[in-house]
Amino acid sequence: MNLYSNKQKWKIALLVIALLLVGVSLFVSNSIVKGVSERERERARQWADAIKKKIELVQLTNGAFTQMRALERKKMEVWLDATKELSKETPLDIVPDYTLPLKIINENKDIPVIVLDAEKSISAYNNLDFDTSAIRTIHPTASKQEIKKFFEDSLVKLSDHWKAKNQSFTVEVYTDLFMTYAYNDSKGIVKLEKERDALINAFNQELIDNQGLIPVLLIDSATNQVVGSNLPVDKISLKMLKKTRTALELVHHPILIDFQNGQKSLLYYDDSPELKQLKYFPYIQFSIIGLFVLIGYIIFSTFRKAEQNQVWAGMAKETAHQLGTPLSSLMAWIQLLESQDADPMITAEMMKDVVRLDKVTDRFSKIGSVPKLEPQNLTQTVINVTEYLRPRISDKVTITVDSNEDFITNHNGPLIEWVIENICKNAVDAMGGKGKLNIRMHSSPEWVHIDIKDNGKGIPPKKIKTIFEPGYSTKKRGWGLGLTLVKRIVKEYHKGKVFVLESQVDVGTTFRISLPL
Repeated sequence: MNLYSNKQKWKIALLVIALLLVGVSLFVSNSIVKGVSERERERARQWADAIKKKIELVQLTNGAFTQMRALERKKMEVWLDATKELSKETPLDIVPDYTLPLKIINENKDIPVIVLDAEKSISAYNNLDFDTSAIRTIHPTASKQEIKKFFEDSLVKLSDHWKAKNQSFTVEVYTDLFMTYAYNDSKGIVKLEKERDALINAFNQELIDNQGLIPVLLIDSATNQVVGSNLPVDKISLKMLKKTRTALELVHHPILIDFQNGQKSLLYYDDSPELKQLKYFPYIQFSIIGLFVLIGYIIFSTFRKAEQNQVWAGMAKETAHQLGTPLSSLMAWIQLLESQDADPMITAEMMKDVVRLDKVTDRFSKIGSVPKLEPQNLTQTVINVTEYLRPRISDKVTITVDSNEDFITNHNGPLIEWVIENICKNAVDAMGGKGKLNIRMHSSPEWVHIDIKDNGKGIPPKKIKTIFEPGYSTKKRGWGLGLTLVKRIVKEYHKGKVFVLESQVDVGTTFRISLPL
């Protein structure tokens, strides 16, 4: 009993230690995850600040470009005035001074201008960055007239594009002669815009390519438009945007970002892949460790069971061998007493005990080897063991066998008798030497059941699962091997089952032995 109790205590202690280690590990890992999560949250805020700087830059440059375009339009107005001055009719007796108009016209070195008449034919052009040589490269076999036609068509299309971007000027050069002046941004503005766009694109690409940045999505709270994101394009499309926002909101509550310019945005963000892995790493780690522990336990349990089998077999064979020698000697002594006309009753009783010892020896020899199972009358086997027990237990214990039919099963008679004897003796001890012991036999489609019921002190519920373990005993001098042998004989040798069917403290216990039909 103490052996098994200590074993249980060790199991509980080890389980508590394991749970403590798991708890400490989870606490530490969760603390790390929380710290990493806070840092990622701060990085998301920094990303939002970077977006804010980008927006400020765009707004600033757009304002600057608007002012520059307004100045260039004024320059164009002055340039047109100068052009009109040159086209103005003057009396023959007056020599006009064209110095200033010519100076204004010649100072235009960077604003591209295309002049078209009312028929949309090209009258003049200035400050273009291509000429007919570019057309010649595209059409190397074309004639001069064809090249000129291609070039003028290109200028007409280009002027239409410029008109859509900057409002053109229509001027009456001579009476009823109107000319349209289309112009584009100066080369300086175009160059600055390209540099700005390159910087913004580089900024955007840096955000997208930044592997350390967590998935983020910045939404204008007023218009629900995407301000910035490093998510894949398909995730922030009009079709998927709502679904993406909902998914991110389930992970983290969005952060409200106030840009202090009347614009407020919502920052949605997700955990980085590394953080997600870190969250699940302890559980994966414990699962792997648990799997290794389980495999190790199964292997060592198999080895231990094999060792136990060898110990059982060796102990049983040795016991049978040790009993064999004194049995032979006792048989000789009984024959000697009979030859010397000893009291027949004495020799008869001695012979019964010798036969009993021989039976015990036979049982141990069968434990040490694979027993032979034969189809026999199980009912008769039960009756035989109860008849043997009646005169050898207290006369205050009543044994009854309840069976209305013979059950033929494959079993080993001596071993099954030993099983029933062990359980019955334990029942007599539990009843304190007085009470009722009922053995009931009945069958189901695949099994024959032997229910052994006593009205003893019963078994506490927490002990029911441990009574078949080696070392369990309620006796001070017991080894705790009786029920272990019972389980071994029934389960391993007969492929049956033995268990406590029911038990109540101070009411009694019912054991059930089930053997296959």
